[in-house]
Formats: sequence, structure tokens, C-alpha cells
Amino acid sequence: MFFAIGEGSLGAILVAKSEKGICAIFMGDNTEELTHHLQDRFPKTHLVGGDQKLEQVVATVIDFIAAPSVGCDLPLDIRGTSFQQRVWEVLRKIPLGSTATYTDISKQIGLPKAARAVAGACAANPLAVVIPCHRVIRSDGSLSGYRWGVERKEMLLKLESNKEN
Repeated sequence: MFFAIGEGSLGAILVAKSEKGICAIFMGDNTEELTHHLQDRFPKTHLVGGDQKLEQVVATVIDFIAAPSVGCDLPLDIRGTSFQQRVWEVLRKIPLGSTATYTDISKQIGLPKAARAVAGACAANPLAVVIPCHRVIRSDGSLSGYRWGVERKEMLLKLESNKEN
């Protein structure tokens, strides 16, 4: 598995690619922690620092974060349980600049009492921003936990609410 790390407005961005496509996009403040997190996520995989082509993909992700309206059409290798995949598919349909609640998502997958499980699937999402778990909020409209930090969630939502991006 190849990976590369770049710096953007939200800190360090790690992108990992398997033979099938992008399988991880992580955000953080410490590149070493992101690399360790990648190794923990894929413990049986040999990690190789990316080449120039993958660094261009990192730049694409950074550009997408800065201007979400441009879109980000990358080949993805989405790995998760069938439940997680169902949740993530619904998340990918939340329009730019919109949000949904955990309960909304649980209803859309046909399990109206599974809001906590939906939150767990959001927390397990390995593809930050391209599977937009940052668009999921509490029923009262407040922001809740975000794997990459609530501050990043708030910043992503602000960027997305500015449709001129």
C-alpha cells in the first residue's frame, strides 16, 4: 500500500492507495501519528511512501478541502462492514452545504433506532471528507464528536456552506 502526506488548511493530510483505489484519508496535526494510525488500520499491509503520482492525489484532496464545490472524483477502495458501508453510502449522498442527523441516517438505512451505531460507523470512517461524516450532526443541531476533531468538522462545514468555493 502506498501513502503520501501533505499539508493543507486543516493540518496534515495522509492519503493511502491500494491496488483498487484510495483506501484512507486521514487528517491530523502530527504526520508520525497519522502514519502509525495507518499501520494500525492496515496491520498486515506493507506501507510504502508514495510517489509523485500519489502526491498529486494528496494535492487533489487538499484542493477539495479548500474548495469543496470542485468535487473530488477519485477511485475509492471502501473497506468496512456491510453496516458501515450502508451508512457511508448514505453519507455520500448528503449534498454539499447540507447536514443530516444520526437519526436521519439510521432511518434512511431502515434501522430507525440505530443512531448510536450510525455514530460508530461515522467514527470508523477511514476516508475523511470524501465520505462526509462531518455533515452528520446531533438532533438538536449541535456538532458532536468528529474523528479528526470537532474544530476540523466546524471548519469543513463552514467551507461547504460557502457555495462560491
